[in-house]
Amino acid sequence: MLNKESKILITGAAGFIASRLVNSLNQLGYHQLYLMDDFTVESKKANFENLICIDKIERNQVESFLRENQSLDAVIHLGARTDTTEMDYSIHEKLNLNFSKILWKYTSEHQVPLIYASSAATYGDGLLGYQDNHEIIQELQPLNPYGISKNEFDKWAIQESEKGDQPSRWYGLKFFNVYGLGESHKGRMASVIFHAYHQIKKTGTMKLFRSHRADFADGEQKRDFIDVADVLNVIVWLIKNPVNSGLYNLGTGKAETFLSLAEGVFESLNLKPQIQFVDTPEDIREKYQYFTEADMSKLRKAGYSFPFTDLKTGIKKYVQDGLEKNQRFD
Repeated sequence: MLNKESKILITGAAGFIASRLVNSLNQLGYHQLYLMDDFTVESKKANFENLICIDKIERNQVESFLRENQSLDAVIHLGARTDTTEMDYSIHEKLNLNFSKILWKYTSEHQVPLIYASSAATYGDGLLGYQDNHEIIQELQPLNPYGISKNEFDKWAIQESEKGDQPSRWYGLKFFNVYGLGESHKGRMASVIFHAYHQIKKTGTMKLFRSHRADFADGEQKRDFIDVADVLNVIVWLIKNPVNSGLYNLGTGKAETFLSLAEGVFESLNLKPQIQFVDTPEDIREKYQYFTEADMSKLRKAGYSFPFTDLKTGIKKYVQDGLEKNQRFD
């Protein structure tokens, strides 16, 4: 079990989820942290400038850092190229697959825990469902290079673990649609709630993608939206509770329509909904997921019993207590 004196490497620390995680760990008294990312990006500066840590390490120094630091107690790998519109697979292969293999090999050699970010994008169009069992991983067909890179690492991790070459315990967390404070630097890849808020504040209206499938009405596309605070709670729980290693879904288990989401943002702003439908951009239209919903039974059976924030409550908190007050963290 990890404790407040444990030395933990956290990658992606200038980004959305990882910076929020470090802030939460700091509040819990975890200060023996090494933070890794590209810290030269000005738009991310507010995410990491006040975090407590032993040191900040540039991402391109990962191998030399690991050679010089043989006494880490755990690695939490949340850094990745998350742009689903980036079609150059070599970029995802380098940053999402090969970089992750380096960290796996270190944690396996030194027999320390590894928690890493996988993605719901690995499930592709959802024809095989959204169960986080290892048997379907080889059959999944992600819709974009980002999802492919994440699935390729999941497959490789399972193969390595079956050979016995694995960390002391490991968890690949398949994040669904995460939203919350700290994502403003993500631009196009920020959550729909973030974009909805800013559109409504600027124009009084919200644009949603029109459906290009006959089996979905406009605005009835569904995703499993999860509050970043719930994601952090699960990661901290895994730090403290050594459950069985493997892949775990991380959503709420309940899909919600984009229309409901938009209406929730208007309601949080005390405004009457004004929604317009626009064509889904052609560069993502054929790779667009119309439905995602995490099967959360595996994590529940492992012992995680805490409730997940419902979307309406999460939107209200994010908008009224965060975006309206220009907060960085909860």
